[in-house]
Amino acid sequence: MNKTYRITVAGTGYVGMSLAVLLAQHNTVVAVDIDEQKVEKVNQRECPFRDREIEEFLATRTLDLTATTDAYSAYSRADIVVVATPTNYDPERHSFDCSAVETVLAKVDLVNPQALVVIKSTIPFGFTEAMSEKYRNHILFSPEFLRESRSLYDNLYPSRIVVGCREEERDLAQLFASMLQEGAAKKDVPVLFMNTKEAESVKLFGNTYLALRVSFFNELDTYAEEKGLNTASIIQGISLDPRIGNYYNNPSFGYGGYCLPKDTKQLLEEFRDIPQDLISAVVASNHTRKKHIADRVLDLARKNSKDSPVTVGVYRLIMKANSDNFRSSAVQDVICHLKDAGAKILIHEPTLEDGSLFEGCEVVNDFDRFQKTCDAVIANRIDPTLASIRDKVYTRDIYQRD
Repeated sequence: MNKTYRITVAGTGYVGMSLAVLLAQHNTVVAVDIDEQKVEKVNQRECPFRDREIEEFLATRTLDLTATTDAYSAYSRADIVVVATPTNYDPERHSFDCSAVETVLAKVDLVNPQALVVIKSTIPFGFTEAMSEKYRNHILFSPEFLRESRSLYDNLYPSRIVVGCREEERDLAQLFASMLQEGAAKKDVPVLFMNTKEAESVKLFGNTYLALRVSFFNELDTYAEEKGLNTASIIQGISLDPRIGNYYNNPSFGYGGYCLPKDTKQLLEEFRDIPQDLISAVVASNHTRKKHIADRVLDLARKNSKDSPVTVGVYRLIMKANSDNFRSSAVQDVICHLKDAGAKILIHEPTLEDGSLFEGCEVVNDFDRFQKTCDAVIANRIDPTLASIRDKVYTRDIYQRD
């Protein structure tokens, strides 16, 4: 590409930051956020969260990237606006809350109706089409397929690029896809163009399949645990079948994080008037798994102590290693089950202040005190730190990864 574009990215979460950095290699990019601290960090070339590749690029690469809280100014000067604001699931409305996305669309429509808008936030079926009818901008939808803490890596080496558009917007869709390709390190990335509802479906069905796979291996592990079998042997035996594959198969306390829980619930809602059994089962399976985990750790705590109530330690709230994010982590629901059963909970989480409270539970970052006080410790992912108290630790982590 010969032309440099002015791009505004709304949102500095892992989706927005990874795209801002990727596109700032060859374009002028302004990142917009309402959080002044995040904006300041970006302007100081610091990532607001843990992501190895974003941190490296900010520190070592030449990037035409600035951040601001002045949304109207940033939108008014943009050729392209990329929307990467959060869409949390609203349990009362049984749908994503897309108000933050529409707030951006309304502002862009007001100050720059000629700008191309690309929605990267996860949205319900039909949302892009509805917004295209409501606002004057060209609005595309391009789903993201990123892992938290490796988001830039996944944009540098994408599995595919998908852009949803109306037929008359195909040239604009090709332009945006070419910009993602230009920033990527991987060559010959598959690019798919489809209508916006189909692109929205790709995102929700893709994440629900991942949740299904997590749930399958977790239920396999529950079965093996209850029957006294070796989970690792069974997983190895079935995963060597190339149709199944030896990946994404490490048992856990359940699928969690920002995307999978809300996306599976949204897809289930989309199936309200459509026959299905599997999608409901995926959502229900995750609840069952977390309840099972709580029951088993309570058994261990009661075995180790005659006191009542027992004290259960939670070693890290994060979803996986090398992360500082525990938003909607599966262990938080396990904690709720433990509290409902009357257990006292202590949390060891270095990203939180020692002595503070998390959901009413004390944070104890003095590991010696933590391990001596707890009757049992749960760890979604095992860590060498726990070797000295292995007999107290309940984990289902087999491979020490994921």
